[in-house]
Amino acid sequence: MATTSDIRNGLCIKHNEKLFQIIEFQHVKPGKGPAFVRTKMRQIESGKVLDHTFSAGHKIEPVRIENREYQYLYQEGSEYVFMNNENFEQVNIHGKMIEKPFFLQEGMVVNILFHAEEEMPLVVDLPMYIVSEVTYTEPGVKGDTATYSMKPATIATGAEVRVPLFIDNGEVIKVDTRTGIYVERVKG
Repeated sequence: MATTSDIRNGLCIKHNEKLFQIIEFQHVKPGKGPAFVRTKMRQIESGKVLDHTFSAGHKIEPVRIENREYQYLYQEGSEYVFMNNENFEQVNIHGKMIEKPFFLQEGMVVNILFHAEEEMPLVVDLPMYIVSEVTYTEPGVKGDTATYSMKPATIATGAEVRVPLFIDNGEVIKVDTRTGIYVERVKG
């Protein structure tokens, strides 16, 4: 068991039978009354952010987690299969544990957060950006580059993103996986 004096950014704790990661914290010693620690925590399974205040000296239960690199192999029903590149061990992860599974590409390297004591996968983090080919979009019209109008486009992973009017079928684009927004056209 640890106390609030052990709280630091990135620490994972068990709170109300759920796993949380400390995003930020502030130790407060008011002029009158006891000290306390104000925290902002993210629930690992759902991603919800919670503000919570602990009294100074409160006992907390830290949890050891590990961040490991895995390579995405293929989809099998509602599960996705990943392989550890060091020991070639494979792990199946349900689609609801992946925030945006429609951005997964075969061979993509992702980070998987594991509960170290239970060897249980918790969260799959995709890379910040992916590069993919546009497989279908309505054709652009000459001169449509001046305005910042957007149109729907389907990329090779099957995801639909909004792209500028000048993007055509077969072009390679960069997409932000956190927001699903077009970033830029990739040359070469």
